Amino acid sequence: MTAVFSSADDLATQIVAIRREIHRTPELGFEEQNTQRIIERELDALGIEHRRIATTGVVGIIRGAHPGRTVGLRADMDALPIGEQSGEVCASEVAGKMHACGHDAHVAMLLGAARELSATRDALHGNVVLLFQPAEEGPGGALPMIEAGVMDAEPKIEAVAMLHVDVRIESGSISITPGPVNASADEFHIAVRGVGGHGAYPNKAKDTIPCSAAIVLALQNIVARETDPLGAAVVTVGTIEGGYRNNVIADVVKMSGTLRATNRDVRDALPGRVTAIAENVAAAYGCSADVTVLMGYPPVINDPALSERFAAYAAEGLGLTVHRLAPTMGAEDFAYFAERAPGVLVRLGIRNETVGSVHYGHSPQFRLDEGAMPTGVRTLVGFARGVGDGSVPLGS
Repeated sequence: MTAVFSSADDLATQIVAIRREIHRTPELGFEEQNTQRIIERELDALGIEHRRIATTGVVGIIRGAHPGRTVGLRADMDALPIGEQSGEVCASEVAGKMHACGHDAHVAMLLGAARELSATRDALHGNVVLLFQPAEEGPGGALPMIEAGVMDAEPKIEAVAMLHVDVRIESGSISITPGPVNASADEFHIAVRGVGGHGAYPNKAKDTIPCSAAIVLALQNIVARETDPLGAAVVTVGTIEGGYRNNVIADVVKMSGTLRATNRDVRDALPGRVTAIAENVAAAYGCSADVTVLMGYPPVINDPALSERFAAYAAEGLGLTVHRLAPTMGAEDFAYFAERAPGVLVRLGIRNETVGSVHYGHSPQFRLDEGAMPTGVRTLVGFARGVGDGSVPLGS
């Protein structure tokens, strides 16, 4: 296969320049107008057909010259509301915003893959749909893209993949884990209501403070005593507020938290258990509890067969070092794409102490080892070509 880049240096120079341009001007979810324009500029230069979607998203299509599968490649675009303290030469020029999770690199690597695939489309089997997705960090751009028909439009996507940078593994290696790789992320809100009164006469009131404390403790039993120890779940109470002053018994306490699980059945059971525990504990204290659960991103489940096959292909055919990292309890709305077609979330190692790429995502000190980016391009291109021509077959 003829490569479009004359050398590895040519590849690195182009994608690093794009990444730095995006990094300097970070944009939050559904505000990515400048990032959208950069993507469109690059696709125009390559002669790749594209359209806007989901407000600030972009979909491009590379049509191969030979029959084959249609593959989707996804990159998220948005930044985070964090003030940058990384010391990078391309540090954010926008106060209070930074690319602290690598989405700038995700976009640049997908554009690098697009350049390679476009230049070699005469040898390409099938089609490649480029999914530049806004708002992964919230409120979520994958579902709006899907609702706009991106997974069902012709050519219909038959398999989908994404990269996410990861500081847990050495720079330039990758990780492919079959099955669960990311947890769901749902939120709950509880309002505990009682009867307020004077702190000197607790017997005349229904105190929501000790009631709420009991609810917080009881919720921990969901994980400690009700979830399979070999499963994974998190119940976190993140906020709690109530009361007026030191000598007043509070009539209402409000709390909120998050529910996470890597197993769909465990996830489905969590809202009911939170509701039952809160309501029944509150009743035991003579209070009541109003519970609201807002369902967020589902867990990311890598297609087991496709993941195993692509891992072998990446190691043997692409010459990459392939790890199998444990799932994380962080969430990713790539889950929606992977629910509608066989999906693979690939983690790209960026750990490099020499350049300071050691901080986890969402840290203001987050730095990216740009030397890992060519490996990311190779991975994306390999997935598109391997699935497209059948070297990486679909199906169980």
